[in-house]
Amino acid sequence: MAHPALEVADVVRAHEADLIASRGGRISSAERRVLRDIAACRTAALGGHVEKCDHCSHLEISYNSCRNRHCPKCQGSAREKWLAERAGELLPVEYFHVVFSIPHEIAAFALANKKVVYDILFRATEETLQEIAADPKHLGAKIGFLAVLHTWGQSLEHHPHVHCIVPGGGLSRDHAHWIHSRSNFFLPVRVLSKRFRTKFLAMLLRTFDAGKLQFPGGLAELEKRTAFRAYLAPLHKKKWFVYAKPPFGGPEHVLKYLSRYTHRVAISNSRLVALKDGKVSFLWKDYAHGCKKRVMTLSAVEFLRRFLTHVLPKGFVRIRHCGFLANRHREEKLELCRKILQVKTQQGEKEEKDASPPADGQEKESAEHSPAQCPACKRGKMHLFLVFERGARVPNLHQFKVAQDTS
Repeated sequence: MAHPALEVADVVRAHEADLIASRGGRISSAERRVLRDIAACRTAALGGHVEKCDHCSHLEISYNSCRNRHCPKCQGSAREKWLAERAGELLPVEYFHVVFSIPHEIAAFALANKKVVYDILFRATEETLQEIAADPKHLGAKIGFLAVLHTWGQSLEHHPHVHCIVPGGGLSRDHAHWIHSRSNFFLPVRVLSKRFRTKFLAMLLRTFDAGKLQFPGGLAELEKRTAFRAYLAPLHKKKWFVYAKPPFGGPEHVLKYLSRYTHRVAISNSRLVALKDGKVSFLWKDYAHGCKKRVMTLSAVEFLRRFLTHVLPKGFVRIRHCGFLANRHREEKLELCRKILQVKTQQGEKEEKDASPPADGQEKESAEHSPAQCPACKRGKMHLFLVFERGARVPNLHQFKVAQDTS
């Protein structure tokens, strides 16, 4: 697979010092860690290993990944592993995609209170969906869903919102049967929007009264309760954005859809166009004009500033399971759902698969553990030959080659 010609790491290496200078040397330890990891990812700085072909002795060197969740290069393997784990949790029903967003007035001080405000966003979203779904006037069911936090828009500006992937229906109150939603409608977005607005603002005010919000710099005047309530007053009447997309089919479509939203970072390397004269150009979708692709150009310092606004607090969980999919009773509730929906368990399918004879008498082989094909001779397999640690001297493959040829 070809590597992008330009990466976020290139911008970091070229302009990290400019960014820090523009801030007078002030940068948080979390932001510094992200910049350091992205710059070092898949370079000799993190160590690596050498693989050797068992047929032609071709050597390939690979460098270690930083595994930082904000790194554009480190999300692929994590995403595939996570999606594989989710495959067994899908149910044979339609799935809906619901998005909850907070107004820009709240996003303005959310940056100084990321952990608190993002947690309120999750809690208000979860309670809203569960309460409206449980109402007999709407669905009358106990639902389960996956919620994923995104904090960015296409132009990298701060835009916190939660994507929810929801099965079309849920368990009845007595857990005796499955209540299906309508095929093309889940819950009324106007009702969701009003309830979400009420819940979020109530939670936010309680958090303020508990002294858990900070208002640095130009936001200092909001520290007074009267000023804060006055600031929020217009938001009680403003329409909050809640969007329910049309259903995207059964479980066979869900994993592909999920891959677009989980384990994403603010911008992928594939969207970068150019880095020239201290400016970064990148592609973005103009949703206001038919999702047309356009090119935006920012100074490298502004690009990195925007990128760093999306660094999450340490330990903050941005992918959450809610309702009957909550971690504490997920297996139990999923087993009940499968039984009601008459779905074979994943274990049963595995046993059937294991009991069936290999095709054409060939032994089954796990692709996960199969060595890669040699890129040189296309006949041999690549096997681990040498490991070198972080900070160690990088092996000289030419010397290895010469030594092999003369032996």
